[in-house]
Formats: sequence, structure tokens, C-alpha cells
Amino acid sequence: MVQRYELSHQDALSVLTAIQKELDRRGKGAAVAVTDSQGELLAFLRTDGCKLPSITIAINKAYTAARERTESKAVGQASKDEEFPMTNFGDLRYTAWGGGVPIVYQDQVVGAVGVSGLPESEDMELARMGAALIN
Repeated sequence: MVQRYELSHQDALSVLTAIQKELDRRGKGAAVAVTDSQGELLAFLRTDGCKLPSITIAINKAYTAARERTESKAVGQASKDEEFPMTNFGDLRYTAWGGGVPIVYQDQVVGAVGVSGLPESEDMELARMGAALIN
């Protein structure tokens, strides 16, 4: 038997709420997605001013981070470095952009958070902040 932990809906909402508050403080719009350990959506928020393409991108960033158990930016960088096209993963939802971060609890990936709509560095910063709330 293997013991596994799962994010609750309350955990997912806590991550969303923290990122939302920071987005509101900065006066910026973005999309935020929280997934389970398999990359399936648990919670989603699109704040005021968020561009529509960011919706799917945030979900895909979280999906990529959960499935690959690493940040989406690292998946993209490895793809580039190893000349292994992202399409070779066999799933068109995979993305190479930064802003998808796995959520780790007790050394297990229990989910992921994806942020999209800001410059990549800000997406990554906010996603990391949200993921760090679960410890």
C-alpha cells in the first residue's frame, strides 16, 4: 500500500485566494488554475482584466506541472535543450511557458498551480507563492 495525500477544495481555494489578493494589490488581471496531482482542474479564477487566452494557458500550465512533477518552465527548457518537441509528449495541453508550479506536500506532488496573463516572471512568482502555501 502507498499512502497518498490529496488537495482538498479548501486547499485549492486558499491558493486561489492568496494569488487573487496579490493580483488585486498589484491591480493586474490574470487567470489562476489549481489542479490535483494528475493535472485535473480543482479550482479556477479569472480576475478582472484577464485576457481570454490566459484562461486555457493557466489551466495547461498547471496540468503540465502536475503531470511532469516539475515547473512548466523546466519542461519547456528541457524540451528546447534536448531538441525534443513539446508535441512529442503526446498531449497538446503541455506547455513550455513558465507559470506552472507543482504543489508538494510531504515530498509528494499533490497538485499544481498555474498562473497566466502577466509577464512570465510574474506568472512564475505568483504560482510559486501559491504553491508554497501548502506545506
